[in-house]
Amino acid sequence: MRGLLLAALLLGVSPALAQHPRLVLQRSALAGFSHHSAEQLWPHLREGDALSLSREAANPYDALAVRVDWQGQALGYLPRSDNGAVAQALDQGRALDARISRLREHADPRRRIEIEVAAPLTPRP
Repeated sequence: MRGLLLAALLLGVSPALAQHPRLVLQRSALAGFSHHSAEQLWPHLREGDALSLSREAANPYDALAVRVDWQGQALGYLPRSDNGAVAQALDQGRALDARISRLREHADPRRRIEIEVAAPLTPRP
């Protein structure tokens, strides 16, 4: 464990994050920024914030819909072009986590929040 923490510090990774190694599966822009709570929550969001992913198989617009929540509030969705593998993994009960990987001011709301979806490499307690 000590070697892992030292490596994390050398690489500029938070020691807290290094204790829970994860394999990044994809990075995607948040879809639906203007249609959900993301715009109102924008001042409170931080890079690295944990997000939760929820399948919405009954979504009338997209059968593979994956909703993205921050602290229990809907931010938006994974884009339709990027949600297939994540939807399938969630449907199979696989453990995935997500976090905000990038925030930036941009006129196009589709380019303001980037989400990172990952699979933990070690079992979570």
